Amino acid sequence: MQEIKPLPWKRTLRAPGELRTSQNWIGPAGCTLNEASFVPPPPERVPELLSDLERFLHQADDLPALVKIGLAHAQFETIHPFLDGNGRVGRLLITFLLCSQEILHKPVLYLSYYFKRHRQAYYDHLQAVRDSGYWEAWLAFFLQGVTEVSEQATETARRILLMREEHRSAIADNMGYAAGNGHRVLETLFERPIVSVKDVEGITGTSYAAANQLVKRLEGLGLLEEITGQARNRRFRYAPYIRLFAEDESGVSRGGAEGMLS
Repeated sequence: MQEIKPLPWKRTLRAPGELRTSQNWIGPAGCTLNEASFVPPPPERVPELLSDLERFLHQADDLPALVKIGLAHAQFETIHPFLDGNGRVGRLLITFLLCSQEILHKPVLYLSYYFKRHRQAYYDHLQAVRDSGYWEAWLAFFLQGVTEVSEQATETARRILLMREEHRSAIADNMGYAAGNGHRVLETLFERPIVSVKDVEGITGTSYAAANQLVKRLEGLGLLEEITGQARNRRFRYAPYIRLFAEDESGVSRGGAEGMLS
């Protein structure tokens, strides 16, 4: 956890990757320690508590994996071992544990959108665990989130596959001899949805002029969209693909993304 914490947010967090050595607390912005809704354990206990959590994660028992992950997330957020970014690391921990338990083969299931949509319930359930030991209610909330996000991810995957076939057909029907290179670019866009003409040149092994022409034709089909507004050093995004996820995140359709709660 200390190793992953600095990577995405190194420039925005206090003491990235370091366990806290001072007391933190949770509550309304600007509240004092006495006004806090929750005060995590004192800093001198943090290493010991994280060691306990690690032992719990690795010990052999009969707990279902999803239940164990839900318990671990609540415990991590209760320990609150860093000065900043505990929520983000705690939600990443869910995905890492799902992958390490081979429940997921790729990190494609994120609960942040569910937690954001039910923000107050999320906080209330965690606090009820701390105040009253209401683990069952927390686990029911957590597992409902896993169910909903799994269904959404399945629907998103279905839409991606449908989009891929539609765009392959559009390229085949409209690009003639350039269709082969068009398909090569298309397959790359699912892994890297923002490219330059130079990137396309490398993908297709053609000249810069030919790559530039190919990009223009993909623009004409509505697959690529220029995003810099510049005449030089232009970059293009796979607009329909990115739009699919933007719609999901805004609630127009379905989906989820990481990093929405601090």
